[in-house]
Amino acid sequence: PPMLKKIAVSELRLGMHLARFEGAWINHPFWRNRFVVDSQADLSAAHKSGVRECWIDTDLGLDVAAASSAAVVAEDVVAVAPSVPPQVELAASTSFDEELRRATLVCNRGRAAVLSMYGEARLGRALDAEQCMPLVQDISDSVARNRGALVSLARLKTADDYSYMHSVAVCALMVSLARMLGLSDTACREAGLAGLLHDMGKALMPIEILNKPGKLTDEEFTIMRLHPERGWALLRESQGVGDAVLDVCLHHHERIDGTGYPKRLPEAKISQLARMGAVCDVYDAITSNRPYKAGWDPGESISRMASWKGHFDPVIFATFVKCLGIYPSGSLVRLASGRLAVVEEQNPAVLTAPVVKAFFCTQKKAAIPVQRIELAHGADRIVGREPRSAWNFPRIESVWLGDTVI
Repeated sequence: PPMLKKIAVSELRLGMHLARFEGAWINHPFWRNRFVVDSQADLSAAHKSGVRECWIDTDLGLDVAAASSAAVVAEDVVAVAPSVPPQVELAASTSFDEELRRATLVCNRGRAAVLSMYGEARLGRALDAEQCMPLVQDISDSVARNRGALVSLARLKTADDYSYMHSVAVCALMVSLARMLGLSDTACREAGLAGLLHDMGKALMPIEILNKPGKLTDEEFTIMRLHPERGWALLRESQGVGDAVLDVCLHHHERIDGTGYPKRLPEAKISQLARMGAVCDVYDAITSNRPYKAGWDPGESISRMASWKGHFDPVIFATFVKCLGIYPSGSLVRLASGRLAVVEEQNPAVLTAPVVKAFFCTQKKAAIPVQRIELAHGADRIVGREPRSAWNFPRIESVWLGDTVI
């Protein structure tokens, strides 16, 4: 028999299987019953219907517990950004696997370029932003061919590489977000350059603080908080750095509730590009391995960021979630079948049904041959995020990226 559960319509979330509404059918917002709620339009119609209660089938869709996990906080956040331009939803022109190979070369070039820029900055030399543009163009081209590949790859960095690869990752995230926001090609490149250069002030911070393996003391943190202003001063003396890029460098740690630094800017004074920089910078920081902590799971990171009130611009964050997915590539998830899987790539049409690679059976507590599953075809479904800390999977990244890329 189906596992039916009566819930308030206000608790209905994307990914739940709606079995039926309570009350007279004439009040019901849908002509059909029994379906998985997988579009924001359907969810909004249900919430606005005036019907108070409904029944869900927890065998065929998410349960309240799974749905109220913070993964769905992010789904609710996506509702804030319904007006994403349709042209950016075009399918990728290059497959994820194919673009990963090309993105590996771009990442390696990017790391070398940022390493060189840090060296120049430490010697007190001004930068020439024109020299960065071929790299920004390569990153933009990769994101245009396949939105997820380079963004996913750039997150995977060793703690030693963090400072350099963080700039490459934020560049890719900024370009991807700018495209999703429907900005022009010129504005997308400017967003990329801003991402690449946003943390240049860290080149001027004491090395022992930058690479400290433990938590910073209050005094060390006070010094580190100078990096936006130091970077801004450096870039202001550099060639080819426009006002928008300077603005992101100075203000990527501002918050819309006015508690950020260095200027405690109120929401109205923070530019769109700086708001984008804040989201991209934090996401890459918390998902990366750093000298003092291991990175969080991508899906867990999205849901935690969704719960931080007053930190991010809600429309820009919602668009960012739409860009990366509710379960970004690399997220560890549990399937209804009891298998664990790693998310490989997104399905832009249904954010709750990405392509995954199942690799472990929780019933048998044993690895299984890796199986690629397109969840949109109904072969299985995600019932929730799985904390990586609960398992010891040292080679989890190679499951979805392949050994050659790793």
